Amino acid sequence: MILVTGATGFLGAELACQLAKQGKHIRCTKRTGSVLPLNLSPFRNEIEWIDADMMDVFALEDALEGITQVFHCAAWVSLKQADKKEMIRTNVTGTANLVNLCLEKRIRLVHVSSVAAIGLAKPGELITESHHLDLATEDDGYAISKLESEMEVWRGIAEGLDAVIVNPSIIIGADAGTKGSGELFETVRRGLKFYTSGTSGFVDVEDVAKAMIALMNSDIHAERFIVSAENRDYKQITAEIADGFGIKRPGSLATPFMLGLAWRGAALIGKLTGKPPAIDKVSAQAASVTRNYDNSKIKKAIGIEFKPISRTIEEVCKRAPFKSPPEGEAFKSTVRGA
Repeated sequence: MILVTGATGFLGAELACQLAKQGKHIRCTKRTGSVLPLNLSPFRNEIEWIDADMMDVFALEDALEGITQVFHCAAWVSLKQADKKEMIRTNVTGTANLVNLCLEKRIRLVHVSSVAAIGLAKPGELITESHHLDLATEDDGYAISKLESEMEVWRGIAEGLDAVIVNPSIIIGADAGTKGSGELFETVRRGLKFYTSGTSGFVDVEDVAKAMIALMNSDIHAERFIVSAENRDYKQITAEIADGFGIKRPGSLATPFMLGLAWRGAALIGKLTGKPPAIDKVSAQAASVTRNYDNSKIKKAIGIEFKPISRTIEEVCKRAPFKSPPEGEAFKSTVRGA
């Protein structure tokens, strides 16, 4: 039997959906009171839901009863500086709890990390699985939590855990809504005026789930894989999204200086209003960084052919509702990976 943690999230729900369509009987964890994803409603007979917080070892142990494979998608994602320490503690401790139980019960694990946990390459080079984030200089709480969670998996592997790690880039898809990567589409739809000079990897959520299932069913062990379809610059991505909505493309470059002013102003407004800032320092700095990823390792390992990102953008824009953008919409950016 298969367990999926974080199945109420964007990636976890897609993964559970694909497994259910394959006729697998799966168990999915959720928090008490969580809203179940609409795309999983047709699979009531295939999916067993169980309340299990990642910090609750006893609930996790119950969830793992009779399980032979685990897909670990659950993670706390927050851009708030106030959440940084608690997010790191929660994500790392939750992963450690799961690793320990999988070790004890001899359960195979596919762990979802992120390209946020992978360092930068030299100028002109692609980022590969051999690059590592420098914790001494990193300020992004989410990236730190993902790297330290990976370290728990590697610790488990050293102790005999059967596990594989995936590092998706920015995951997009029609079911993302207006949160996470969906916020990028929503921001453009609402009349984004500026684009940034940075680049990143993008991948369709369906392909990430497919890659995870293929790796689970392989004999591959103790490896990490970048899961990314294409490297795109933000000017090109925002232009395609605008075209998909039939609106004007962002026409002005937001320079690093402008972004610096933006995040400082947003931070001040956030303090005055008590609301999360529209853009934070980490996002502002990342928006101008070139991050191009090498996907050759995953393609060689499982033979995956990635869906073109342009097709995914078309699907998202067709699914999303369109409203006339309000006047004076502020600049926001979504630049993190999974």
